[in-house]
Amino acid sequence: MHLLQITSGFPENPKTMFKRVDAHQHFWRYTPDEYSWINEKMQVLRRDFLPAHLAGEITTAGVDASIAVQARQTMEETQWLLKMADEHPYIAGVVGWAPLSSPDFPAQLENLGSHPKLCGLRHVLQDEPDDRYMLRDDFNRGIRLLKDRNLVYDVLIYARHLPITTQFVDLHPNQPFVLDHLAKPNIRAAELSPWREHLRELARRPHVSCKLSGLITEADWQRWTIGDLRPYVEVALEAFGPYRLLAGSDWPVCTVASGYQQWWQTLTTLLSHLSVAEQEAILGGNAIRVYGLKGPNA
Repeated sequence: MHLLQITSGFPENPKTMFKRVDAHQHFWRYTPDEYSWINEKMQVLRRDFLPAHLAGEITTAGVDASIAVQARQTMEETQWLLKMADEHPYIAGVVGWAPLSSPDFPAQLENLGSHPKLCGLRHVLQDEPDDRYMLRDDFNRGIRLLKDRNLVYDVLIYARHLPITTQFVDLHPNQPFVLDHLAKPNIRAAELSPWREHLRELARRPHVSCKLSGLITEADWQRWTIGDLRPYVEVALEAFGPYRLLAGSDWPVCTVASGYQQWWQTLTTLLSHLSVAEQEAILGGNAIRVYGLKGPNA
């Protein structure tokens, strides 16, 4: 397995600098109470998914490193993910959770911020009953503390939240944001509008990047095709360009619709018309740059 190299910009020599990074995957020890969102249709997810399980998958798929993303909104899980990142060098970064809206957040960030593999934070905005939660003053006070810690904020929303998200990111023009899963367009119904127009508007903000992840779980799990996904990837490429898109698997959630290696083969096919430099940026270089990832020997 190759080691990540430190880079503050795009690789000058893609042949020697390129590394493939899974910018979005999860770990959990399954319990019905903590993962109640895993319903009957997702039986395959009702078990533990740990670093040892992913290690074989990434080797087979030719992936060099990953970013572990929170799946529960607890500080305990964030600390657990960081501990596993310490123990498994292929976990190059962690996007954890912390109570951004809490008065205690500055102190908790002080404790978390010293960990070299903490590269971002995320809140499950898509599940908040108030669609305008991200515009709350207390939430934005927390967001304002991230830039000085060089932390990215991952935006987890549904397509309907895109206009509000544009307002949200405009409040923080110097804070790096990464939109997860293309804001979950309705691929199953082949709907492009108004998602397409709202995504284009958000993408006009240069401090916002976007993950090509979670697409197959928004399509028909049993009958999706590359052709179903292509219009959404093309919109993303047109909106963000190849240097603000990051490749992610959303493992193990993706396994309800695809094998891990199958997803990477699918994504590679969807990007095959791009130049080598553009493909390598999306498949690894952008994640290294946006999240400031460092190799285990750094």
